[in-house]
Amino acid sequence: MDFEQKIKSYPNLELLPPQVLTLYEDMVLGRYFEDMCAQMYYRGKMFGFVHLYTGQEAISSGVIKALKQSDYVCSTYRDHVHALSKGVSAREIMAELFGKETGCCKGRGGSMHIFSKKHNFLGGFAFIGEGIPVALGAAFQSVYRKQVLGELNELKVTACFFGDGTTNIGQFFECLNMAALWKLPVIFIVENNQWAIGMAHPRSSSVPEIHSKAAAFGIPGEEVDGMDVLAVRKVSEQAISRARAGEGPTLIEALTYRFRGHSLADPDELRSFQEKEAWTARDPIKRLANYIVENNIAKSSALEELNRTVKAIIEDSVEFATNSPEPSVEDLYKYLFL
Repeated sequence: MDFEQKIKSYPNLELLPPQVLTLYEDMVLGRYFEDMCAQMYYRGKMFGFVHLYTGQEAISSGVIKALKQSDYVCSTYRDHVHALSKGVSAREIMAELFGKETGCCKGRGGSMHIFSKKHNFLGGFAFIGEGIPVALGAAFQSVYRKQVLGELNELKVTACFFGDGTTNIGQFFECLNMAALWKLPVIFIVENNQWAIGMAHPRSSSVPEIHSKAAAFGIPGEEVDGMDVLAVRKVSEQAISRARAGEGPTLIEALTYRFRGHSLADPDELRSFQEKEAWTARDPIKRLANYIVENNIAKSSALEELNRTVKAIIEDSVEFATNSPEPSVEDLYKYLFL
């Protein structure tokens, strides 16, 4: 049975089967990568703060895999999986986390500052909200190139990720206002994982429904189940089409949950066991796997084989990082603006 026949068999399936499997593979890659990061951190292979994305994979895959290669992504300090979804190799990211010369930032960036010019990945940022103005600049230059410089290329879209805690600071409001005024091709994605470090979201915002804040700027605000990659993909495609057509920004609030503490240095004692259990039961990867099998897109044996392939990629990335050279002391001032 070819793909077109499969689509006819499942009228509610808006994506081609290979696209659904790509989403699954990308989510599994993110999950296994972060699990390996935890192992390497506790073995002393990584230093400093390391913030894992475990549980939130549906957002990264759902948004970024709907973008084009020429589009931009701006991340947070929880940036490893965003970079993987944008196409940065597991080898380059793991080597960066090990502080090696073969890392995507030559070992100078580390966990919170993943960057790749080649992939239009504008970086992770250590401070909350720090990436929003950068995303705004990327979106502005896309419009400037077209309207002022006369480039014929279509508008490049910028996807800007940040957490729920960021929506209470000034940069969030200022940048959304500017983006709306200039109709910039940017999508603001709030990864509402319910906790800003140790602060529960409902306790920190007078308006807990973050997507409703979009109304102040006259732009669309969408709430989506961040544990459902197909739902995230659908709302993202709509926002991307709107941005690329020159109709301006969209604010997307994806309701999700991080399965681990704020960082690997966080004992995670503030969140209740019952809350964690309720959210982990909605694991986005298991949810998509069930969807794939139930709709005969692929058999469970095929998914297991895909899992093994991804595990091999992650193991290879660790071997690559381990055997890569350390940055040279002679290059201490290299890559700096002096």
